[in-house]
Amino acid sequence: MGGKCPHRSVKKRRYSHKSARRTKFLINGDDMVYDALKKPEVERPSLPVDEDLPGMGQYYCLHCDRYFANVSVRDEHFKTKRHRKRVKLMMGPAPHTQLDADLAAGMGMPDNGPKLMAM
Repeated sequence: MGGKCPHRSVKKRRYSHKSARRTKFLINGDDMVYDALKKPEVERPSLPVDEDLPGMGQYYCLHCDRYFANVSVRDEHFKTKRHRKRVKLMMGPAPHTQLDADLAAGMGMPDNGPKLMAM
């Protein structure tokens, strides 16, 4: 009698920790994506061929900062709820930057007052 629950191992396999960790380090911040979207299309460079990226780096979603294997996968991504939410977020006000956070914490430029005498 007793022993471990036979279904315990199934519960452990449900959530992949690797994918959550990978996205933490590979995604550009919201402020970087927002700045890239505000540039005119003329200033955006064409995508270089990169063998390490999916689809040789040619199929890219600028809003989500993701590369795709081919056009059909990218077009399916454009229909998803996650992409539509991201587009809506990027069309709104500018996201907070590190400078905003520093100023809110009181770590901005020191105010030493006006210079009285030049040396």
